[in-house]
Amino acid sequence: MSRRTRVLIWVLPLSFLAAFYIYPLASILGLSFGRGEGGLLAPISKVLGDAGLRGVLWFTFWQALLSTLLTLALGLPGAWLLARFEFRGKALLRALSGIPFVLPTLVVAAAFTALLGPRGWVNLGLMQALGLETAPIQFVHTLWAILVAHVFYNTTIVLRMVGDFWARLDARTEQAACTLGASAWQSFRRVTLPLLMPAIAAAALLVFIFDFTSFGVILVLGGPRFATLEVEIYTQTIGLFNLPTAAALALLQLASTLGLTLVYTRLARRISRPLTLQNAGRGARRLTSRRARWAAGAFLAGLALFFVLPLGGLAARSVSRLDAERRQRGSVETGLTLDYYRALGENERRDIFFAPPGQAIATSLGYAGATVGLALLIGLPAAWALAKREQDFLTRALDPILMLPLGTSAVTLGLGFLVALDHPPLDLRASPVLVPLAHTLVALPFVVRSLTPALRSIRPRLREAAAMLGATPRQVLRHVDAPLVGRAALVAATFAFTISLGEFGATALIARPEYPTIPLMIYRLIGQPGALNYGQALALSTILMGVTAVGMLAIERLRFAEVGEF
Repeated sequence: MSRRTRVLIWVLPLSFLAAFYIYPLASILGLSFGRGEGGLLAPISKVLGDAGLRGVLWFTFWQALLSTLLTLALGLPGAWLLARFEFRGKALLRALSGIPFVLPTLVVAAAFTALLGPRGWVNLGLMQALGLETAPIQFVHTLWAILVAHVFYNTTIVLRMVGDFWARLDARTEQAACTLGASAWQSFRRVTLPLLMPAIAAAALLVFIFDFTSFGVILVLGGPRFATLEVEIYTQTIGLFNLPTAAALALLQLASTLGLTLVYTRLARRISRPLTLQNAGRGARRLTSRRARWAAGAFLAGLALFFVLPLGGLAARSVSRLDAERRQRGSVETGLTLDYYRALGENERRDIFFAPPGQAIATSLGYAGATVGLALLIGLPAAWALAKREQDFLTRALDPILMLPLGTSAVTLGLGFLVALDHPPLDLRASPVLVPLAHTLVALPFVVRSLTPALRSIRPRLREAAAMLGATPRQVLRHVDAPLVGRAALVAATFAFTISLGEFGATALIARPEYPTIPLMIYRLIGQPGALNYGQALALSTILMGVTAVGMLAIERLRFAEVGEF
């Protein structure tokens, strides 16, 4: 590939990032630092010199690291079982694990509150069984609540990225190692694990970045005791309107993400290579011994319950009325009701910006569809350039830049959109196009990371054979590359779609009030006092969960391609 071709491939991705990421971010940071005294370094020095803000930075790092390790500890055994063994309900388990990821973090937090909160199902059951006046389990506003919610939210990344890649590793490589005298552990450590490292590293990075920029989970489940950089940026911006400090924190968050991305991309270049892959399911086998079946069954059942119980508790709470006034010692009255669902269509306050849930769902689906189209249009050429073995300095430099939107504060970016995109030639401040553009920024790294390993894993001799038979480069791209990455493209589209449905931070600032998305409508209801509003939020969350479940099941039935990272 000539240098001119490489440059042309990057024109569309770089133009998009320049217009809708670098320009808005530079505008809001310039405005924020301009309001402070002492120039650029003064707010940063103030942040680093403040013990409280240093504590926020330290907590952000170690809670994200611990959450990532716990997610890998749960996800890797599950990925191994999904990749190497056949059992009933595999597709259902994969779909079930994907539901939390699409839900807004506020909904995930509400699900755990409905299950383990002071008035959650577990505490209510224990209070009734033991005759207690107060909740025996203190889960909300603890570190464990944050960690468990993060694992719940992100385990599907490990299951899909590592599990799908593992399923396509040729099992004969392990068999050959065992034939040469290696034990099962030596075969895994010296053969399988090095081949898996690109997928594990990518999964760990995505999980860490999500935990590092966590907002809704920390805010609802962590409470006032805990704050990540994202929460502190929101507090400094919206609560205190201290833009210089917020900008300094956003800059530190961005620098941290850039450093992590540089480490990852360098590691990925060392350990990624074209692989000998097989059709999914070809290397899968059934568990033969009773002990193995019991052990695998217990783990898979526990994994399924881990996903089902919070979601089931949320759905059950949306159709239940808890009568606190009639509560006696050690007991509580409950009853089934559909009042919360009926009330979704009522506008008791006569709000001029009221939107029925059907409109919010349609708006979210429209934004998600536009996000998928934009993310694939921009991400495909970038992934194709990154997958080439002969990478130049431009490609190596731009690789980590594509990941930066994930580590940028959604609040800062949303404010940047409002500041920068309000005059020609990009006068989009009142346009509904602004929302899918913001969602595309967040989804683009996932699309690129989904497609790049699939393109890179195509064996060069397939392209060489096609060329020897007279195929032009365009024909090779169409008849060799495209069919092999079809499955990865489908998963990339799924990531873009689900991320758009659940995006909240930037949308809360740039969406028009008469066209709310589902997360915004849920946030409005949660923020209003009263049991009815909370019940409506749970009802709408359950509707979103149902739509997501149908979509994830449909995706599992449409899995067809041969090669993919996921």
